[in-house]
Amino acid sequence: MGKPILLMLNSWFDDGDIGPFYCPDCGIIEGFLAYNPDIRGQLEIISVDFKRPRPKIIEYLGEENQGSPVLVLDDSNQIPAGVKKNVSTGKIFIDNPLQICDYLGKLFKGVRPHP
Repeated sequence: MGKPILLMLNSWFDDGDIGPFYCPDCGIIEGFLAYNPDIRGQLEIISVDFKRPRPKIIEYLGEENQGSPVLVLDDSNQIPAGVKKNVSTGKIFIDNPLQICDYLGKLFKGVRPHP
């Protein structure tokens, strides 16, 4: 099984001449990883800059899907219902932070968000 690829914005970023900021959705994922430190090592985590275009995300999911956080899965991963598939790259992904946490918690038998 290939490692799921988690693409997240860098922790601190400026937006023009204001900031610093953090991405609230990426904060949910960071909290999940703090509760499940062993899961971090089971993922390939790639940090991306806030400013678009985001070449690393485009590489996996095309220009139309530059949101973050996003978890990219390969065909060998257990694919849950409700995932998205990019038409141009064929990659399967989850872009909702709570769904990402729930999926990873189930996959790696960690603590998950309460439903």
